[in-house]
Amino acid sequence: MRILLVEDDRRVAAALASALTRRGYEVEHAATVAAALSAAPCDLVLLDLTLPDGDGTEVCRELRRRSSQLGIIAVTARGEERDRVLGLRLGADDYVVKPFSMVELQARIEAVLRRAANAVPARDLIEVGVVRIDVSARTVTVDGQPVALTRKEFDILLSLARQPGTAVPRDRILLDVWGTTWADRHTVEVHVGSLRGKLGDPRLVETVRGVGYRLRSE
Repeated sequence: MRILLVEDDRRVAAALASALTRRGYEVEHAATVAAALSAAPCDLVLLDLTLPDGDGTEVCRELRRRSSQLGIIAVTARGEERDRVLGLRLGADDYVVKPFSMVELQARIEAVLRRAANAVPARDLIEVGVVRIDVSARTVTVDGQPVALTRKEFDILLSLARQPGTAVPRDRILLDVWGTTWADRHTVEVHVGSLRGKLGDPRLVETVRGVGYRLRSE
């Protein structure tokens, strides 16, 4: 497993990298926002929120926009409730406040990687009932018939298909597709309405009142 460690304190980074390497992880260190966003793909990010050239929350937002499956753990001295809430809303899977023990961090890393592994299909084809999605080719068929979707419609469908039969909150869809939870929720409704029409059966995407939407799995 490859971990991107985003930490501007060189001594802290060196200690963490050494401990993680001993545990069998391959570690890349980035000390700035720019370095973090230009780093090679990884399995999990340990992200300090206080960086010299910007705010780590922006890194979190951008990385989550790029991938809904990347594991992200905020590792920071910011312990206020509002900071925790913001970090989680921007897409962090977990939030660890400094100081912490390596035993705790290891347990959290394992938990996030387990969730990510369970969420990612073993192949690039996802089949939910009559809906078949080729993730790499970004194509969709329903009952074997191709369906032309816009980028946003495809991403919404993919967000729902990764959790078939499960109610996916609107905020989760906003985060997966738009990279933020601050967008107008009416935007989601409009795109879901268009998606339903193109799938040919409005019942395939169900509204879960007060929560979000669900892709029927039967």
